[in-house]
Amino acid sequence: MTRSLTIDYGDDILLALGMTPDEFGKEARTLVAVKLCEMGRLSTGAAAGLAKLPKPLFLTKLADYGVDTFDLEEGEFRRDLTSARRHL
Repeated sequence: MTRSLTIDYGDDILLALGMTPDEFGKEARTLVAVKLCEMGRLSTGAAAGLAKLPKPLFLTKLADYGVDTFDLEEGEFRRDLTSARRHL
């Protein structure tokens, strides 16, 4: 099941950020995913899915926002490594 989240904001926010409504929506979605990943609440893969970005691009977004992309828990690191080996 897909769910939706609505955020109310005024035109002043768009003006302050210099964004269109679509750009702001994408940025907000990415920021939520980045923060949940940073907090350890979502894996990088799940957060990338939430952000609607390919995982490699999401990892660069983490770096853009100053989030350590290699601060993985051992289990997540092993899953990512196993997945990567399947693609060799």
